[in-house]
Amino acid sequence: MTVRTIGVPKEIKQQEQRVSLVPSGAYLLIQAGHVVLVEKGAGLGSGISDQEYVSAGCQMIDTAAEVWEQSEIIVKVKEPLASEYRYLRSDLIVFTFFHFAASRELTDACLDSGVSAVAYETIEGANGSLPLLTPMSEVAGRMSVLAGARNLQCQNGGRGVLLPGVPGVEPGRVVVLGGGVVGSNAARMAAGLGARVKIFDIDLERLRYLDETMPANVNTCFSTPFAIHESVQQADLVIGAVLVAGDRAPVLVPREWLKEMPKGSVIVDVAVDQGGCIETCKPTTHADPTYVIDGIVHYCVANMPGAVSRTSTFALTNATQPYLLELAANGLHSFVHGDHLKAQGLNVSYGKVFHRGVSKAFAMPLHPIDDLPAIGGAVR
Repeated sequence: MTVRTIGVPKEIKQQEQRVSLVPSGAYLLIQAGHVVLVEKGAGLGSGISDQEYVSAGCQMIDTAAEVWEQSEIIVKVKEPLASEYRYLRSDLIVFTFFHFAASRELTDACLDSGVSAVAYETIEGANGSLPLLTPMSEVAGRMSVLAGARNLQCQNGGRGVLLPGVPGVEPGRVVVLGGGVVGSNAARMAAGLGARVKIFDIDLERLRYLDETMPANVNTCFSTPFAIHESVQQADLVIGAVLVAGDRAPVLVPREWLKEMPKGSVIVDVAVDQGGCIETCKPTTHADPTYVIDGIVHYCVANMPGAVSRTSTFALTNATQPYLLELAANGLHSFVHGDHLKAQGLNVSYGKVFHRGVSKAFAMPLHPIDDLPAIGGAVR
């Protein structure tokens, strides 16, 4: 068996408190014969002490630079930021959320370095699901309603609507764009609060399923520009929940529609990681989460689950752990060649693009997975 060194650097994105590996997962890797390096303080934001990692058998490292330099596999939560680009190299695998289609700068940095980028969000399940994205989509979907409800309050710039209403006053109107994991969780959350909810999707089979399983105050709607326009005009809260795996999210709400919405309405665009499905969307942070355009409050935090870091960390690592164990045990070559669904996780490697979504987003040549060994020689 090949012994590999797995590194866990501390996340540096603003207000990002999650960590990519919990002690129980590190213990499994170490029991399998691997070495796990953890930057000191990496787990504190999720309530995990350095001592817990030590007890699991990890080596605690003083600086991020040392973790990156000594590791063969880096496991993260969020994409490398500009200050981390210098650590990328051709003999390194980085396993994290990348969302390349939303950032040409990140894409170019990874291509130029030759790093092998395996993205959580594009690994597929046998049923067409995205198993490593699902837990964070569940968190983000539920949080989107809480964020929307908070920003509808007057002191936060909203129009002063209480989503459940009260006896004698009608509840708020919520429009959810997308019936996937984010959208369905958002719709259930909003319905649970008592709002009147419309959820849109283009997949009739999905809409039939949602119609059977959603509460009575959720109406399913087939997605057309006309129908979305009509509903957005009356909405107190619009939640963008569209996902095209690895590709840029389609724009469903153009800017001119905002002028027709009630002033003080709120938009929460969970699709911001993939460019957003609202034309006026731009990434914000937990420190400065909102901005106003045409009287409409926008909440577009790109790492929304980071605000509930402990829940999010354990939910994420429950899903990623088996894949990380396999990647460490078998190396990149076997990981991507043994299963075409896992192969969808390889976005770029050795300066080449291997995922259709990245290729489409930036009009770059798409390489078949069989090109991987020839490009860089022996693949780890």
